[in-house]
Amino acid sequence: MSLFVAVDLGASSGRLIAAEVGQGRVDVREAHRFPNHPLLLPDGLHWDIGHLFTEVLAGLAAVGHSEGPAPASVGIDAWAVDYGLLDGAGRLLGLPYHYRDARTSDDVIAAVHATVPPQELYRRNGLQFLPFNTIYQLAAESRGQGPAASGERVSAALAAAETLLLIPDLLTYWLTGQRAAEVTNASTTGLLDVRTRDWAPELARAAGIRPAILPPLASPGTVVGGLRAELAAETGLAAGTPVTAVGSHDTASAVVGVPAADDGPGWAYISCGTWSLVGLELEAPVLTEQSRAAGFTNETGVDGRVRYLHNVMGLWILQECQRVWRRAGLAASLSDLLAQAAVLPAGGPLIDPDDPRFLPPGDMPARVADVAAEAGGARPPTSPAEVVRCVLDSLAAAYARTVRAAERLSGRKVEVVHLVGGGARNALLCQLTADALGLPVLAGPAEATALGNVLVQARAHGALGGTGGQAGLDALRALVRAAAPPVRYEPTRNARG
Repeated sequence: MSLFVAVDLGASSGRLIAAEVGQGRVDVREAHRFPNHPLLLPDGLHWDIGHLFTEVLAGLAAVGHSEGPAPASVGIDAWAVDYGLLDGAGRLLGLPYHYRDARTSDDVIAAVHATVPPQELYRRNGLQFLPFNTIYQLAAESRGQGPAASGERVSAALAAAETLLLIPDLLTYWLTGQRAAEVTNASTTGLLDVRTRDWAPELARAAGIRPAILPPLASPGTVVGGLRAELAAETGLAAGTPVTAVGSHDTASAVVGVPAADDGPGWAYISCGTWSLVGLELEAPVLTEQSRAAGFTNETGVDGRVRYLHNVMGLWILQECQRVWRRAGLAASLSDLLAQAAVLPAGGPLIDPDDPRFLPPGDMPARVADVAAEAGGARPPTSPAEVVRCVLDSLAAAYARTVRAAERLSGRKVEVVHLVGGGARNALLCQLTADALGLPVLAGPAEATALGNVLVQARAHGALGGTGGQAGLDALRALVRAAAPPVRYEPTRNARG
C-alpha cells in the first residue's frame, strides 16, 4: 500500500484526504478540513488565497507528523475559472477575484463577442456561456472594470503579469516553485482550443491579454515538481515529495470517481455540491449550434475524455438559505429541515435554479419565494421546510431536463444516473432525482473527487498492484466501486416523468 494525499478545495470548504492505495484497495481518511470564506473588499469579492495555502500546509503537516508511510505524492484539485497573476519574480499581483464578483458586466461580455462572435467562440472553446468564464474575467481586467476601477485601460496587475495560474496551479507553484497549467482546468477558461487541447492565442488576445502569460500545459499524471525544502521542514514531509497534476478541476476528478463500468448500462453523472455538473463522458466534443443554444459545455477530462455537461446552480441555493436562516436565529438543522421537507406533498412550487438572481450571495429564501411567485402555479414557499422542498424539487427537475437534453444532443442513451459528491448524502434529493428522471439513481461516493484525485496519482506512480501503471479509467472505477459501493434509489410511482 502506498500513501497519496488529495488536496480538495471547494467553494465553501477545503480538506486533505490521505489515501492508501494498492492490492485492489483504496483506504481513505480525512486528515484536515477547513472553511473557505471569501473576502469582500472595496474593489470586489476575492478568495483569501493566503489562508487557503496556510491550511493546505497545516493539512500536509497533519499527514507528515502522523504515524505511517510517507506520501508518495500530493495532488491538488479545486474549482475552475479563477486565477492569480504573477510577476517575473513569482510574486502574486493581488488576491484572486471570486467568480461571483460582479465585474464581468454585459458591456465586457459584449466586447469579447464583438471580437469573436458567440457561435465562433463555441466552435473554438466548446464552452457553455457563463459570465464568470475566465475569458470574460480577463476582459474585465484588461478594460479596467470593477467596483473600484481607476479608469486605466489595463489593470496594473495584468500589465505587470508574466504568468497566469489557475487556483490549483497557483498552489502547486507555491509548493514546488514550478509553473504549469493542468489541462482539465485550463479547458474551463475559454482560452483553450477544444479540438487541439492547446492554448488558442487569438482567444487570449480577444480577452485582452498577451498569450505569453499562459503557462505550459500539463496532463493529469504529470509530476509538476517536488516539495520545496523549506516547506518540507515545516510539514514533516520529505523534500522533493512529488506534486502530481491530477484532474485539477474538481469535476474532472469527480468524474474519474464515478463508479460506472465500461460494459455496464449507459450512464450520466451528476457531480453535486455547491454547483451541480450534469452530463456525460464522451470521446469527442459536441459543437453543434443546438448544443450551444442548450448551454452545454465540452471540457477536457482525464485520459483525453470530454466532460459534456451543463452547469446547474446546485446546492449553493440551499447553502445560502441556511446562512441567512442562521443569521436570523433560526437554528433548525439541515437534517431536521430535510425530514420536514420529505413529508410535504409532491406538486409544490418550482423555480429555475439557473436564474441569474441566484448567483450572488444575499437573501436567498426571499429570492426563492419571489421567483416561485413569478412562475405561478403552486403557492410560493414560506416556511424554511417549504423552501428546502422547493429547492430540491427544482434541482431534481433541472437534473432530469439536463440528462434528457444531453441524451438528445449527443445521441447517447442513459439508463442509470450516478450522483456523486456531497449531494449523495442527501437521500431526499437522490429520491426526488430518481422520480424526476424515471431512472435509477446510484448515489455515492460522496468523496468521488478525492478518490479520483488519488487514483490518478496512484496510477502515475505505479501503485495499482495487478492493474499496472497503464490502468484505464474502467480499472480506476472498479477500485471506486470496491471502496465505496453506491446506494441505489429506484423511481417511485409518484415520478413526475
